[in-house]
Amino acid sequence: MDKITNKKLKLSLLILISIIILTGCLPRDGSYTEEDPATFLSGIWHGWIAPLSLLLSLGDSTRGIYEPINTGFGYDFGFYMAIISGFGGLSLSRKKKK
Repeated sequence: MDKITNKKLKLSLLILISIIILTGCLPRDGSYTEEDPATFLSGIWHGWIAPLSLLLSLGDSTRGIYEPINTGFGYDFGFYMAIISGFGGLSLSRKKKK
């Protein structure tokens, strides 16, 4: 096996394992209840994995990108913060291209 093929195999396995791990923490997975709702940190996590959640929700109507059983403002703030930071929206200063 040459060096390039070995790197591609390792990268493919890493991506596959990452996807499997990420799907275990998707919104609407039944892990949240009214007594134990999703919190600020859950909101951040769900915001970070929102693109993956969106793709998976295309094939499964019970999935979504947002957890409906949450703490309210805290969850919303974390979710929104993660969404905009994914696109560089939280940076306080930007370097201008010359």
